[in-house]
Amino acid sequence: MKKMKINLIVILCLFLVPIKLSAQKPSVTISGTTKDKASDEVLSFVTVVLKKASDSTLVTGTISNENGLFTIADVKPGEYLLEVSFVGFNKLQNPVFVGSNSAYLDLGAIAMEESIQQLGEVVVTAEQDEVSGQMDKKTFAVEDNVSQGGGSVLQSMQNLPGVTTQDGQVQLRGNDQVMILIDGKQTAITGFGNQNGLDNIPASAVDKIEIINNPSAKYDANGNGGIINIVMKKEEQKGFNGKVGLTTGLGALWVRQENLPDIRPQYQATPKINPSISLNYRKKKVNFFLQADNLYTETLNKNEFVTRTYDDGMVINQQLKRNRNTNFFSSKAGMDWYMNDYNSLTISGLFSQESIKDYGDQPFFNENMSDRLRLWKFLEDEVLTAAMASVDYQHKFQQPGHKIDIGFNYTFDREDEKYFFTNTRPTFTTDESFFLIADQKVADFNFDYTRPLKHGLLETGFKFRRRTIPTDMQFNPSASNSVLDTGADGKATYKETIPAIYGNYIYEVKQLEAELGLRLEYVDLVYEVDPNHNTYTSDGYDYFQPFPNARITYNLNDRNKFSLFYNRRVDRPDEVDIRIFPKYDDAEIIKVGNPLLRPQFTNSFELGYKNGWEKGYFYGAAYHRISDGTITRIATSFDDTNLIYNISQNAGKSYNTGIEMVLTQDLSDQVSMNLNINGYYNKIDAFTTLNQYPTENTFTADEQDIFSGNVKLNTNIRFAKNLDAQLTAIYLAPDIIPQGTIDSRFSLDVGIKKGIQKGKGELFLNAIDLLNTMIIRKEIDGNTFSYTSRDYYETQVIRLGYNYKF
Repeated sequence: MKKMKINLIVILCLFLVPIKLSAQKPSVTISGTTKDKASDEVLSFVTVVLKKASDSTLVTGTISNENGLFTIADVKPGEYLLEVSFVGFNKLQNPVFVGSNSAYLDLGAIAMEESIQQLGEVVVTAEQDEVSGQMDKKTFAVEDNVSQGGGSVLQSMQNLPGVTTQDGQVQLRGNDQVMILIDGKQTAITGFGNQNGLDNIPASAVDKIEIINNPSAKYDANGNGGIINIVMKKEEQKGFNGKVGLTTGLGALWVRQENLPDIRPQYQATPKINPSISLNYRKKKVNFFLQADNLYTETLNKNEFVTRTYDDGMVINQQLKRNRNTNFFSSKAGMDWYMNDYNSLTISGLFSQESIKDYGDQPFFNENMSDRLRLWKFLEDEVLTAAMASVDYQHKFQQPGHKIDIGFNYTFDREDEKYFFTNTRPTFTTDESFFLIADQKVADFNFDYTRPLKHGLLETGFKFRRRTIPTDMQFNPSASNSVLDTGADGKATYKETIPAIYGNYIYEVKQLEAELGLRLEYVDLVYEVDPNHNTYTSDGYDYFQPFPNARITYNLNDRNKFSLFYNRRVDRPDEVDIRIFPKYDDAEIIKVGNPLLRPQFTNSFELGYKNGWEKGYFYGAAYHRISDGTITRIATSFDDTNLIYNISQNAGKSYNTGIEMVLTQDLSDQVSMNLNINGYYNKIDAFTTLNQYPTENTFTADEQDIFSGNVKLNTNIRFAKNLDAQLTAIYLAPDIIPQGTIDSRFSLDVGIKKGIQKGKGELFLNAIDLLNTMIIRKEIDGNTFSYTSRDYYETQVIRLGYNYKF
């Protein structure tokens, strides 16, 4: 604890530095219809004017068309007077309030007569700065992330408020149950269940990142930690335009911990290269777009030193070093067809292929390092191929924002893994392997209806998903002394069917906003297991469950508001969580799934407060989550082999309670500041569970709890001649992990970029974990053992890049 306090003080004193997070200007469209009240006929060419309520100065105006419909676009939040006038009719003047929930307002029919008809108060909404007015979403532009530009999406998220990364996954407020979307859709690239692949998606392909802590019923019910929506780049300018870029870099600039004896060298000065291109061509009613990236990296992916201590006194020292070569190609192409003012069709395709080769060494020694007990060398050759085809149709009604969206997505992806290893013992050496093929097929159909109302917004729709994943695992054992469990391979098939309907209603007046939604979801999951499997049999589950959401927001005034949220969500076990085949990518820690795994249900409560001023804002939130059936992995060891079996299980109830604060301030025209503090209390109740693999055994765990959190201090500095700099300091406090704890971590990132070529070109240079201090230290307590580990994997990367727009 003393060390944690010292680190925190150092950071606060030395690195009180901010990041400028992008804010989109609010933009609202007002619409309505002018009519003669006596005859109910539409009135054409009526003058409609919007004035400031404070001094009646003119803001904007328009004239209704031949059908009596008028629209006023690009209205900013605030209080206005709506003035309607027409020859032969009395002038109308009524108050209009622009709020923060919808980009559209329907005033309905405005009836004109000899006597003035009060329209009453009207609410119009718009998105505000990076923390939305509803306080349910934060939006960040990737191009503003100077200190981490040119890397992966995962790296670009590290300095965002409330986000931490661990073992290649994103956590929101200390919770890794996060649903990842690309352009609002789940894809094979980022996972339909558990998140994956974020470390290999080039940030150069991304426009912005949205963090949704309190999703509405419109979103799928999974992801109790929240949703991250990755919005890819796509231009719609007329004519031919685009962007090209090239990023290069080096990582692992020096050795932080020397290898144990008898293994191959660690990767050092690892190269990175990422060319990218984005093209767009629009002519009249057709828009063509293409986005393509290729990211090649060599990384020291794993460099973990472990000391295992067993109850009988045995001590084993080991190292797992993994040199990785990765090539990730991704592309998205399609066409928008604007048939007319009310109908459009988008056809698009997404293709990616990720090739990973891991060259690994894992030596094992006794306590005093005098005897080598084992040497495990391996080559893991994996190719992940994904393709998605999408068809999206949109029909717009005359009223702006009133629309129907219909979409169909089909995804196919293949996991093709080959793993070869040499197992050297003091008395023998064997060469063995295993091969895995997993084909995922997902079909999604959705229908969404949106209608702006006089005081809010109505959303409703339904979605149907069919997902199947046949897997085939083949073990290739040696003739003798094989470590492979030859009765545990074979075939299995995952089948998931999910129909769902939802409704979401938003109501808003000047000082009060309310949102109420409900998603009804039926899930039928069947997991068919090879009848010859030596442990598991076919299983599955089904449920029909409601997932409500609610929000109430009270506006004290234009600058201060409170919001109260409630959400119920679910995290279903993904296919890899229940996959029955033992995984031998660690010689003595065997990962196995569990087809008896069941969903985890979570109730979330949050109270938020936001105060805004001219050059900044403060946002604070207190939150509490209760999860039942917490999905985790349990490590056990119960025989004389000293092997550890890491098995998926439901661990009972867990709790996540915390406070998040974001402070943003423009200190001057050149310097902007952002400070994010997130502190939370995590607790996992004591539980007892039954493991079936490799033989039936009971595991009991005591209650775990810890106070943890993180601090992020960032700055953007704008110099003369289009030169920008950014500095980011991150401190992560100790936290609990399954059966143990992870120690504190700290990193410092820095970057600069300069606009050239009259604003069309850009050069940037940045360094991630400049001081090379990000080391993962863990302590784990098992049933008959404990271990400590230190992972000196590659975190330090320096990049140089160039982008050009045309």
